[in-house]
Amino acid sequence: MKKNKISKNWINKQKKDFYVRRSKIDGYRSRAAYKLLEIDEKFKIFKNSKLVIDLGSAPGSWSQYSLKKVKKGKIISIDLKKMEKINGIVQLEGDFNDEKTKAKIINLMKFKADLILSDMAVNTTGNKDIDSIYTGELCKEAMLFSKKMLNKDGNFVSKIFMGSTFNEILLEAKSIFQYIKVFKPKSSRKDSKESFIICKNLRSGL
Repeated sequence: MKKNKISKNWINKQKKDFYVRRSKIDGYRSRAAYKLLEIDEKFKIFKNSKLVIDLGSAPGSWSQYSLKKVKKGKIISIDLKKMEKINGIVQLEGDFNDEKTKAKIINLMKFKADLILSDMAVNTTGNKDIDSIYTGELCKEAMLFSKKMLNKDGNFVSKIFMGSTFNEILLEAKSIFQYIKVFKPKSSRKDSKESFIICKNLRSGL
């Protein structure tokens, strides 16, 4: 009974959500596209991007937005879940934490990436502290990958949950990048603990 009540509440919330309605009009697969749009408008993360990697890409709205921004270049998307095909995107299905999956991404790269995006998050447990820790680990893993595979002027954007691991992730980011900002888009739900960390320009000597 409780589960049915939660499901009905979620459906009602979706019907009333401005960004859910707008995504259907604009042809995006989810409302998450508008989070990336806001980040891009504020921080110009797609400027001069020729190679974009989208981690945790399903259902595909970030890849869809990336495709609009990268007219001549390559977009590689990766997710654990099978994602419906998007023409113009190189799609991989696999666990990003698996070294074999990372090797597949690297094999598709002819040069270092200009932008690495991560909207990866664990399936929520209901315990916000635990969710924050696990999603923080995904953010750190994506950040370390970016340290190796971004060009020196590249950008890294990742979902991050405000919680016990936040300061640790921020310190890690400051050791790798020269510019770091934390931003919560208006399109992110008010009751969500998610924000996004925007990192630019790798520190020299890494």
